Amino acid sequence: MLSAFTARSATLCGLLLAARLATATEPLATQIEAFVDQGPYQNGQWGLLVTDLKTGDVLYSRAPDKLFAPASVTKVFSVAAALDAFGPDYRFETPIYAHGKIDSAGVLDGDLVLVASGDPTLGGRAGTNGEIAYTTSDHIYGEGAVLTRGDPLAGLNELALAVRSAGVHHVRGDVLVDDRLFDHAKGSGSGPSLLTPIIVNDNLIDITVTPAEAGAPAQVVCRPTSVALVVDAQVQTVSDDQSTKVTVTAPDEGSLVVRGQITEGRKPVVHTHEIEAPASFARSLLIEALRRADVAVDASPLAKNRTDRLPARDEYGGMRRVAQLTSPPFSESARLILKVSHNLHASTLPLLMAAKHGERTLVDGLKHQRNFLTEAGIDPDQISFGGAAGGDPADFVTPRVTVALLRYLSTRNDLFAPFERALPVLGEDGTLAHAVPPDSPARGKVQAKTGTMYWSNRMSGGAILTSKALAGYMTSAGGRRLAFAFFVNNIPTKTAGDRDQIGKALGQLCQIVYESS
Repeated sequence: MLSAFTARSATLCGLLLAARLATATEPLATQIEAFVDQGPYQNGQWGLLVTDLKTGDVLYSRAPDKLFAPASVTKVFSVAAALDAFGPDYRFETPIYAHGKIDSAGVLDGDLVLVASGDPTLGGRAGTNGEIAYTTSDHIYGEGAVLTRGDPLAGLNELALAVRSAGVHHVRGDVLVDDRLFDHAKGSGSGPSLLTPIIVNDNLIDITVTPAEAGAPAQVVCRPTSVALVVDAQVQTVSDDQSTKVTVTAPDEGSLVVRGQITEGRKPVVHTHEIEAPASFARSLLIEALRRADVAVDASPLAKNRTDRLPARDEYGGMRRVAQLTSPPFSESARLILKVSHNLHASTLPLLMAAKHGERTLVDGLKHQRNFLTEAGIDPDQISFGGAAGGDPADFVTPRVTVALLRYLSTRNDLFAPFERALPVLGEDGTLAHAVPPDSPARGKVQAKTGTMYWSNRMSGGAILTSKALAGYMTSAGGRRLAFAFFVNNIPTKTAGDRDQIGKALGQLCQIVYESS
């Protein structure tokens, strides 16, 4: 049964489509206002601005200087600042050092130390042609995800083989992960609970549950696997008249319990579990990779990462580097963040910017983002950010500032092409893949960042959609290049389908602007 919101939405969209087709010559403002002032949106607050990208001429505006919660449109600001700080061609370098002497037989009488550089993928999303792989439904969002085909341990395996090639055949000491690049922080707003410079598989365990025949145990596969992770899985396959219910719990660090049932014949279900101690888990995975590369390691992968054994940071210059992993260019990291709205990687950006300047905290990094906005001709005192991914209670921007940043980026010959390429394309990929139907005339003509944020309505059920947002670039039917920002805040909803419908409404707004400009 359709919720009242969904029923109104379907009726409204049908009426508006018919009206728009019948009045194609009406001014753009008339068409937009007919759309946003009716039906389920009447309780929400709209902020809209559409401008000519080159001249700045305003095609339409509505509350352009009011503050709106931007949700993941926040990532436009954080990614732009990071691209400016590092440059599109910057590559993370993750070295391994031998802390001790290596004898003629290849025996290291000491420790191997991996120094985490903040590389967000650490070789685990290797795609074709040096690109970082992603799927439309990335695993960072858990259930319903589609996993990338790459091996999340590819980078660690490459490092292990390099250690062997450097002549290290036996490590008598420990294997350590130096994760001191910046202060560890809690994720702000949307995103993970911990931000750290060591990231393997987004510091997640992927649990894929695949049904068998009704009455038989389902197949449960975890990645990455490790002796340091114990999984107790009991999931039954049930007939197609029963529902799928799978739960993943962690009774303690290093163990998972998977329980439930999955319907026969349905697609596999993916759940994820966040690693509590990323450095210790990465250490375990590296020891196992070394052993696969025929490097003997006396230390157990079941032990914790011993930070007390780490050398002083200034000692690395005098130590032998026995391996190094180099990442794809930073433009690829930016592309992953914007295409799938990657909260972990976006949240880490200010910390990486802080580390670049010898600083350590989120606040330090956000100060550098503030400086970037000032240099871009934007008054940072008109807006507010508490983090870099979106969803922090302090995140507020205006449509005018958002469009100003988009227009500024278009003037940066060094940044614009990689930035625009990183944005989701309407109707084609990323978080905009399903925002318009395949036959929409605006399909492929819009490159923009999405944003969604909502909170549960515990009194009445459903959720309050705090923010639905879209900001980016468009090439109109008339060939005009546009920059735009759409925000709608505070709409009561009953179901996930209701929230999805509002996302499609922003896609419809794009189509209105496309056809009328």
